[in-house]
Amino acid sequence: MNRLKERYQQELVPALLKELALENVMQVPRIQKVVINIGLGEALDNPKAIEAAVGDLTQIAGQKPVVTKARKSVANFKLREGRTIGAKVTLRGDKMWAFLDRLMNIALPRVRDFRGISDEAFDGRGNYTLGLREQLIFPEIEYDKIDKIRGMEVTIVTTAQNDDHARTLLRLLGMPFKKG
Repeated sequence: MNRLKERYQQELVPALLKELALENVMQVPRIQKVVINIGLGEALDNPKAIEAAVGDLTQIAGQKPVVTKARKSVANFKLREGRTIGAKVTLRGDKMWAFLDRLMNIALPRVRDFRGISDEAFDGRGNYTLGLREQLIFPEIEYDKIDKIRGMEVTIVTTAQNDDHARTLLRLLGMPFKKG
C-alpha cells in the first residue's frame, strides 16, 4: 500500500474527525481523483506538440492520457470545433496516491525559488487546482528529451463540502501551502 494512503487512513482520518468536529467516519473528506491537464494552443500550428505532451503526461502519470478536442469554434483563437487542443489524464486509486506523494515530496520542492503554493485556489466546492509552469520538476522527465517547456494544471477533487474542509485535508496530507 502507498505510504501516503496508509498515513491518511491511520493518522489523518481520526485527526480530521476531531478537528472538523464530524460525527461519522464517512463524513471525513477524502480525495476522489486527480486530473492532470495540458492545454496546447500551439497544437494548431505544430501537430508534433500533441505527441510530445502525451509522452510527457504518460511518464508523469503512469498511464496514457486522453487527447482533448475543442467543443466549439472560436474565431479569435483561430480554433475550429473538433481540433485537438490538449491532453488530460485522470488518476484514481493507488496511482493517484503515488502521484500525490511524488508531487508534494519531490516535484514541488524542485520548483525554483519555492516558498509554498497558494491556499486560495479552491473552487468553492472543495476542489483544488494547482498550475505548474514546467514539466521538468518531475524526476521522470529527462531534460535532454523535451522539445519545449509546457505548463500543466493539476486538479485535486475531494469529497469535502467546503473549501475549509478541503484545505484542512490537504494541509494534513502535507501539501506545502504558503505560511501566513
